[in-house]
Amino acid sequence: MGQPVERESGEAARSELPPGQRLQRGWPVTHYGPVPKFRPERWEFRVFGATADNEKHCWTHEEFTALPYATVVGDLHCVTKFSMIGAEWGGIPARTILEIAPPAPTATHVMVWAEYGFSSNLRLDDFASDRSIFATHKDGELLTAEHGFPLRLVVPHLYAWKGPKWVRGVEYMTADRRGFWEERGYHNVGDPWREQRYSYQEELGDGPEL
Repeated sequence: MGQPVERESGEAARSELPPGQRLQRGWPVTHYGPVPKFRPERWEFRVFGATADNEKHCWTHEEFTALPYATVVGDLHCVTKFSMIGAEWGGIPARTILEIAPPAPTATHVMVWAEYGFSSNLRLDDFASDRSIFATHKDGELLTAEHGFPLRLVVPHLYAWKGPKWVRGVEYMTADRRGFWEERGYHNVGDPWREQRYSYQEELGDGPEL
């Protein structure tokens, strides 16, 4: 297991913050709805939709957590304007999923599905980033239920809502469509460095074609 990464503080940390963000020392719990109860015997991770072989791929919790473990260092920027800098996330890289259950050549986006039907859409290139990871651990410790155990997606270069808690699967898509928060007025892309918080800020090409 990787060791916790030493964090910068003061002016050095603040200089790394996207516009409008403030440095957060702790990790607030923010989510919509109740915390789901984890039942390992019923848990399943699915990859479906526009897969290269037109098949659905499934893993039990035991099988999924047996996939190669990796760590990445990445920030977490919440749209509510707090940022955590330099956290170490441990888990299964998104690229691993793309390698063992590849998308069809026509796939352009993914929908990440979580408990209670929650979803978040991502461009395939964002999902395939070398720092996008299905996290099971933070700073060497298992995630708590409130923070997404057993699995949450972390995409450090986008706002945190783009990485749902309690993930259950990925749908490959040949056309974009909005996820849960995107349907409720949040920006379709969610780049914190461009302050892409809300849908009214979208420019041509940011959202799904009508």
